[in-house]
Amino acid sequence: MRIIQIIDSLEAGGAERMAVNYANVLVKKIEFSGLVTTRKEGSLLSQIDPNVSYLFLNKKRQLDIGALFRLRSFVLKNEVTHIHAHSTSFFLAFLLKCICPYLKIIRHDHYGNNEFLATRPHFGLKLTAYFFIGVIAVNQRLKNWSETKLKAKNVIYLPNFPLKETEVEKCTLLKGEEGKRIVSLSNLRPQKNHFLLLEVVHKLKESHPDWTFHLVGKDFEDEYSKEIKRQIYELELGNNIFVYGSKQDIGNILSQSDIAVLTSQSEGLPVALLEYGLYKKAVVVTRVGEIPLIVEEGKNGFIVDSNRSDLFYQSIIELIGNETLRFDLGNALYYTIQTEYTADSVIRKYLNWLQTS
Repeated sequence: MRIIQIIDSLEAGGAERMAVNYANVLVKKIEFSGLVTTRKEGSLLSQIDPNVSYLFLNKKRQLDIGALFRLRSFVLKNEVTHIHAHSTSFFLAFLLKCICPYLKIIRHDHYGNNEFLATRPHFGLKLTAYFFIGVIAVNQRLKNWSETKLKAKNVIYLPNFPLKETEVEKCTLLKGEEGKRIVSLSNLRPQKNHFLLLEVVHKLKESHPDWTFHLVGKDFEDEYSKEIKRQIYELELGNNIFVYGSKQDIGNILSQSDIAVLTSQSEGLPVALLEYGLYKKAVVVTRVGEIPLIVEEGKNGFIVDSNRSDLFYQSIIELIGNETLRFDLGNALYYTIQTEYTADSVIRKYLNWLQTS
């Protein structure tokens, strides 16, 4: 098989990380592995394996004929057989299928607002569903949605998987006191519910002012971001919580952290959680999406309802007061990830699925 991944950008988001991860793992397992970015490059560009064939289309509009034919030339030159389209890039894959009918195209559904699937726009997805040989869903709820709402055939659930970054300069130095840092890897988007985190920070400022929180993820500098920063200022949390923006050296950041958190009100299968496990971090997370399938309360982490800042705070307090517990939960989460969410196990299922599709 000769497969290319298509993704709209290389910003540090979950879907983007998975497009890079698939391309990087497949380059060692199939004849040809490529990666195409349609609209915008970003920090993940440096994480692409040198053996992966890469193309940036610089697509300017939804229907960009020039970009479409640049993609066609790349596909023909490399004798590509399968197009693996992540998230909204499915429409470009559909257009390519129209001019290259022999291609097999796959849609990878990374939709994160799983708690609000009933209102998800789906006209374009339903219109093009017939042309895809299959759909990959990152959680069971998305699999069920594609089967019932789109009447899609050949839908498979494949979990996300983490990979440690390679050859990334360790350039991020977290502020705060060593041994007392709490990290959140999540882009500044409403579904990540950073306001719950701010409630926790405000409480912890009173009880444990020497512990600090570190927000790592893309800052879109929109109203949501401005409101976060406004509340940090008004609650006088400037010495308790720090915003870093998007960073590449995730392993380096996690190595400086003692607790890792996610406060999301909606999720699929967050790559950040898998990365927490890969680096043996003790976690406090919310009970949304596929997270409860990974984190078992008190066994490999703490998990609370997404609107319970009081329980979230109490879980963090328990971890702060018990270094041995942090160590044990971090190792237990690592074991969970290594057992069920490794690249080899997912890619093996993926290739078997493609061969029978």
